[in-house]
Amino acid sequence: MTARQIRPFTDPVLRGVAEPVTVFDRALRDVVKALTLTMRAGAGRAGLAAPQLGLPLRVVAFDYDGKAGHVVNPRLELSERRIVADEACLSAPGVWWPLERSFSVVARGRDMYGKPVTVRAIGMLARVLQHEVDHLDGVLFSDHLAPEERERFLARV
Repeated sequence: MTARQIRPFTDPVLRGVAEPVTVFDRALRDVVKALTLTMRAGAGRAGLAAPQLGLPLRVVAFDYDGKAGHVVNPRLELSERRIVADEACLSAPGVWWPLERSFSVVARGRDMYGKPVTVRAIGMLARVLQHEVDHLDGVLFSDHLAPEERERFLARV
């Protein structure tokens, strides 16, 4: 298996809402492997969502600061504490922008075999999980920006 092409920020597929996974089979395991391989294929990559590979499934992979894995059909519990930090997207390489997000999250879902999984994250990993789950809902991180900031961001993409 080789790394796959990541869809660019302007690709309409990134605006679709991903379908929940209902079958936990070899095809799903291949999706998780493709996500993980593609995510790790470049420096500085911390997360990837299936829609970024053109796959409309609710699956995310992450690998940040020694904590790596995947979550199928993730649901996030967000902390009330929020922080601003620079954020980027593999679909818009090289463009970083400050964005406010929850400082900590608890992600609950399934692994590729259908077993329950819980990921507790703070700081940057919490940001990564929020960013990737947004992709599953057709939300790009620029959607969280004020209109004038969004215009400036999109001009750089």
